[in-house]
Amino acid sequence: MTVILHAVARTDAGLVRENNEDSAYAGRRFVAVADGVGGSPSGEVASQIVIESLSPLEQDPAENGADALLATLAVANGRIRAAIDADPASDGMGTTLTALLLGADHATLLHVGDSRAYLLREGRLSQLTVDDTLVQAMVERGLLSPEEARQHPHRSIITQAVQGREFTPTVMALVLAPGDRLLLCSDGLSDIVADEAIAEAMAAPVDPGACADQLIKRALTAGAPDNVTVVVADVTAEG
Repeated sequence: MTVILHAVARTDAGLVRENNEDSAYAGRRFVAVADGVGGSPSGEVASQIVIESLSPLEQDPAENGADALLATLAVANGRIRAAIDADPASDGMGTTLTALLLGADHATLLHVGDSRAYLLREGRLSQLTVDDTLVQAMVERGLLSPEEARQHPHRSIITQAVQGREFTPTVMALVLAPGDRLLLCSDGLSDIVADEAIAEAMAAPVDPGACADQLIKRALTAGAPDNVTVVVADVTAEG
């Protein structure tokens, strides 16, 4: 069965930051969230470069989703390198990326940094991505519990990003089914809204737009110290 996405993107600068360094894309075949790093305006430039570079995948079906994502991301990484070379003051800018591309029989998920992807299936929410962060590495080594990691003062320190240098993205294949609901989000949501509260909002019997609005509202209610961006996508049968 061929599936398609009914996706909506929402973003908010939050209650502390003056500018919004996040970028997002919500299509029928391609969805993505990118969270710029390196400070204004460099971070937002990097996230925009990545989303603008990858968004044509929506209109250009590829036989191999992983190859298409990796090749296009390499081009975006080169554009970031060129922007840094043209303006050395922007050195250090980069962006996270969590992106999903539908293919004929499966979806491909690509991830770099600490933006996340979640899947709600039959009422159960699961986190699909693993953060590329210092605290996640400490959790994996048994030095921190997941609960301690959520409160750690260095939880936002990422160990890799798309910033004009070499990096190693995580790529995985997913088989999606009608009734699934996907969430891609920046850490402005996942750092301050508990997974239980995210799951509650995701499971509400509302359309993706209302769900996305509720997730943004929950981040704002929690104080929203960072930009918060979400893409909510319902998987439906094509046709």
